[in-house]
Amino acid sequence: MSDHRVLLLAHGSSDPKWCQTFERLAAPSLASVPDSAIAYMELSEPSLDDEIARAAREGVSRITVLPLFLAAGRHLRKDVPAMLERLSSEHQVEITLAGPVGEHPLLGDAIRHIVEESLTGTPSH
Repeated sequence: MSDHRVLLLAHGSSDPKWCQTFERLAAPSLASVPDSAIAYMELSEPSLDDEIARAAREGVSRITVLPLFLAAGRHLRKDVPAMLERLSSEHQVEITLAGPVGEHPLLGDAIRHIVEESLTGTPSH
């Protein structure tokens, strides 16, 4: 087990189908990055609080939280940093908040591939 864990953070929803979408989206990363996990900010389980507590219990000292958000709105500018500051102090772990996936240039390429595929009707992968 690593002393560093990556948590993929989604907003959360009371709709299980919404959560399943994010779990499918996260699956390739979770399969390839040891000790990674998905967590939800609110309304769904496992919660960010629970996953950080679990990591601390398992001896993890550093956590990177990667938001599965398209942009940094109020939640990523205020709510999540406040949560992470509290959780870092409570569990004595170093927590880094990465930028939202929507800011990564590769996401634009992925969207372009999807658009091209929808125009041609032919998978581009």
